[in-house]
Amino acid sequence: MSAVAPGGRRRTPRQVPAALNRALPAPLYHQIFTALRDRVLDGTYPIGSALPTERDISEQFGVSRITGKRALNEMAARGLVVRERGRGTYVAGFGSRTPLLASVEGLLENNLTMGLQTEVALLQFDYSPADAVVAEALRIERGQVVQAAVRVRKVDGVPFSHISTWVPEDIGRAYSSEDLSTQPLLLLLERSGIAIARAEQSITAENASASVAQALRLEANTALLRIERIVYGYDERPVEYIRALYCPGRYEYRMALQRAGSDNTRLWTNPAS
Repeated sequence: MSAVAPGGRRRTPRQVPAALNRALPAPLYHQIFTALRDRVLDGTYPIGSALPTERDISEQFGVSRITGKRALNEMAARGLVVRERGRGTYVAGFGSRTPLLASVEGLLENNLTMGLQTEVALLQFDYSPADAVVAEALRIERGQVVQAAVRVRKVDGVPFSHISTWVPEDIGRAYSSEDLSTQPLLLLLERSGIAIARAEQSITAENASASVAQALRLEANTALLRIERIVYGYDERPVEYIRALYCPGRYEYRMALQRAGSDNTRLWTNPAS
């Protein structure tokens, strides 16, 4: 049973750390961040529980306290934890969000949570030449081979999204179709040593084609929410291009805005950006 910390928060027993791979291109702090993040998302560290301290991380992972601090700061920047001076680092309410609710804040972690909490059916997994659109998104030559996949995600057996992804071949060779059938692509990318830094995305609408409608159990030409996203590593290399179609009645996208600027030039901005 977890002990209760001052203020009613629970202290979680120390966890055995994941081994760091110093041969990977991903920075050590980012490897620690992903290990801690995964434990938050899978419930190992429940909401309100305490994460290891900077000193604990330093000792458990064999890194400097500065590296441990940077990993915890990254957790806080993604909205996964709250850090309180003199009291520690505690898991925020991130893990309680429904998998059918997405938001701009914590974009990548929201999508990783969705991947962990929903079912997936893999419709396509192959290596094929990139067309002009994919080549531009991934900054490669047209016709260069990429790993292409198509998946349908479901909740309680009901499909809500049709997702097409393209990944540079050298990265895609690090995982199999079986891996992609059971684990989120973001997790597979990070486990192959890719440190995800940021993403750019656009949101629009699109009518369902016959094949997409069949996969989502809808009538052809049903209006869908379309999201296109390019995911980048810390070296600014595009590592994934994704095109996702969502059923509006089964999926909701939210954005928090606040007023910013002077009295004469006030604009709505995203406080997480």
